[in-house]
Amino acid sequence: MLQSIGFPGLIMILVVVLILFGPSKLPELGRAIGRTLHEFKASAKELVAEPKDEVAEPKS
Repeated sequence: MLQSIGFPGLIMILVVVLILFGPSKLPELGRAIGRTLHEFKASAKELVAEPKDEVAEPKS
């Protein structure tokens, strides 16, 4: 059964990430994740916009 993580789960994940990467790497990791999400959203918008731009030519 799929359950939401909730606040305690998010705190636990944050603590594990902090232990694994250390406080000095967290800003760099955050920037990398932000850039990745931005690129993913831009690509998704392009994919959605492409079919609208294409015009089907009538067959003669």
